[in-house]
Amino acid sequence: MTAARRPRNDPAQYDELVGEWWRPDGEFAALHWLAASRAEHIPPAPSPDAVLVDLACGGGLMAPHVERLGYRHVGVDIGRAGLELCRAHAMLPVRASVLAVPLADGCADVVVAGEILEHVEDDVGVLAECARLLRPGGTLVIDALAAGRLSVLVNVHLLERLPGGPPPGLHDPALFVDRKRLLAAADRLGLDLRLVGLRPSLREAIAWRFGRRPMVRMKQIRSTAVVFAGYGRKR
Repeated sequence: MTAARRPRNDPAQYDELVGEWWRPDGEFAALHWLAASRAEHIPPAPSPDAVLVDLACGGGLMAPHVERLGYRHVGVDIGRAGLELCRAHAMLPVRASVLAVPLADGCADVVVAGEILEHVEDDVGVLAECARLLRPGGTLVIDALAAGRLSVLVNVHLLERLPGGPPPGLHDPALFVDRKRLLAAADRLGLDLRLVGLRPSLREAIAWRFGRRPMVRMKQIRSTAVVFAGYGRKR
């Protein structure tokens, strides 16, 4: 079954697209941009044995950034093909659901949960795993697609048709994230979390489209109604 004919949000699409992960001009181009944006909010490792847990790590696009920052990089995902790429990029791959991560409480100095909350039915459950894995004072970095009509219009009806946007059928709008509910859950879980909006630099995106730039910076904006990031710490 081709990706275009699969149900929306079918994880098998990632196995079919495994060759696209590390192509900066491929189907997952925007994920390269988001990985670089996440790294800007991760402090350097405080010690040689500091651990960063990368939930839904995909093909391991955070690896170069995590290596530069000095962490031991543990990647968690359900996709076997993507985890093989992670292994090739010096990550420790763990095949598991992000709702039941087989790692110890408080094992992580940093947890990254990028582009996963809008792919699961229990986004608060994923956030709970982030809180469980983090040590007190640990750093949390997330990003996701917001629930709402504008987000569906942009992320599904527009971006799925543009170069650099998500492959058709990758997202199910019914799973897009309720930001108020997420913030309330974060507080209950002992996470101090703030949300910001994200968008790519339009000028750089145009230059990238014409092969004049290998990368596009993500810019913070006031509105979180389309794509948002969350930066926080565990109390």
